[in-house]
Amino acid sequence: MEQKKKVTLSDIAAKLDISVVTVSKALSNKEGVGDELRKQIKDLAAEMGYKQKKNGISQLNGKITGNIGILIPNRFFSQNYSFYWYLFNFVSTELLSRNYYSIMELLSDKDEEECTIPRLIQDNKVDGLIVLGQTNDRYLKTIHANYDNFILLDFYTNKLQLDCVSNDDYYCSYMLTSYVISQGHKKIRFVGNFDATTSIRDRYMGFYKAMLENGFEAPVSTIINDRDKKGSKIDIKLPYDDMPTAFVCNCDETAAIVCEKLIEKGYKIPEDISVTGFDDYLPNGRMSVPLTTVHIKPEDTARVAADLIISKITKQPYMKGRHLVSGKIILRDSVTSPQQ
Repeated sequence: MEQKKKVTLSDIAAKLDISVVTVSKALSNKEGVGDELRKQIKDLAAEMGYKQKKNGISQLNGKITGNIGILIPNRFFSQNYSFYWYLFNFVSTELLSRNYYSIMELLSDKDEEECTIPRLIQDNKVDGLIVLGQTNDRYLKTIHANYDNFILLDFYTNKLQLDCVSNDDYYCSYMLTSYVISQGHKKIRFVGNFDATTSIRDRYMGFYKAMLENGFEAPVSTIINDRDKKGSKIDIKLPYDDMPTAFVCNCDETAAIVCEKLIEKGYKIPEDISVTGFDDYLPNGRMSVPLTTVHIKPEDTARVAADLIISKITKQPYMKGRHLVSGKIILRDSVTSPQQ
């Protein structure tokens, strides 16, 4: 005998062309839904055979807020100059299109070190949480022990089984480095801190694979750091006494700084030295030479993240674990064949 499919909040919402949050509020007798619509939702739910869970949409006191928190470590955030601010806006827009509001909370180094649970969770302000930007495993373990409805965005951890969305940094970096090598470059240096984030680590490993496959050495000792192990930016020390013909940088912001330093020393880009970035994100006017980089559509990343966190919140079936978003190389003017 065929088992009858379980009716979900999404099924009811689809029938009425409304949001899952609206359905959940109506069935839980929460404010924010008109009496006529509430009756329509309840009647349809009964007709479809929907069985309501006792705990509702949120795990905290059955409270439904329609809000999703986005937690960003302070060191990765700047409103005027930050890839995370840029990504936050895309995620917020995607959530809003699904009738969820986003609330940002900045995570201080002190709160992370002391493993303080985000205030958004403590105060029952959100139905779910997106952690955007690298945090340490001890902090994640604390959240995980106290809260279920959260995901990681733009990083992952191998020490805990957590749901996350991250870019295909390894393969994209491999393809980018392979392109630089195909232009005739043999002496190439990677810029970024291997220990700072999982994204940078994977980008280096893609770089390393391309170098090894072509018979070139690229040990970790040759990495040029652009930040410390916690991710805070530091002054980049370029090897002026032993310059490569190309720099593969872990992000566009770092690539822009490298280019500025090279130009200050009289180098021409790309005639003297080629430079690549990653992310395809720079404030207008930061680069004098259009930058060869990797573009991963932030809309795609935001969509996958929204799908994942809303599925967790509404208790819908979903694929657990790490979700990868891939991209493509954007060829511009910052890479050319090295001068003979």
